[in-house]
Amino acid sequence: METQTKNETLISKEQLLAHWQGHRALTRRVIEAFPEKDLFNFSIGGMRTFAVMAAELLAIAGPGVKGLATDEWKELDEKDPSQGSKAKLLEFWDKTTAEIDEFFPQISEGRLQETMLAFGQYEDKGYCTLLYFIDNEIHHRGQGYVYLRALGIAPPNFWER
Repeated sequence: METQTKNETLISKEQLLAHWQGHRALTRRVIEAFPEKDLFNFSIGGMRTFAVMAAELLAIAGPGVKGLATDEWKELDEKDPSQGSKAKLLEFWDKTTAEIDEFFPQISEGRLQETMLAFGQYEDKGYCTLLYFIDNEIHHRGQGYVYLRALGIAPPNFWER
């Protein structure tokens, strides 16, 4: 058996960005699937509404990718910017997607190996922080799937990213 000593990349930055954007496109379709009133009012078991969860994802993704790229971290601001409008929430979602496309290429591979304090409170390596952004979105999207099913709405296929 031959052992390789060369450092090989498992996934390129471009592939990781495409993976994340695939998840974001799917989460956008989950937001679209909600009736407007249920997006802002429906919850189960004391969990937050999906609009509030989406506001958290917006607070993390755009400012988070900018922080990874520039090391400028602002305090998390998770208030819902949509003012109770699904159209506005989707508009903010699309704006954040554009921010990710703008700042992600500016993140150096070395930066992903550095330890940082994201949002002034979460210390970890850059790649762990980035993976948390993605994992957190998947987690909350799963909650959205439960809500949609409870409302009698078939959610988008999770594999169609």
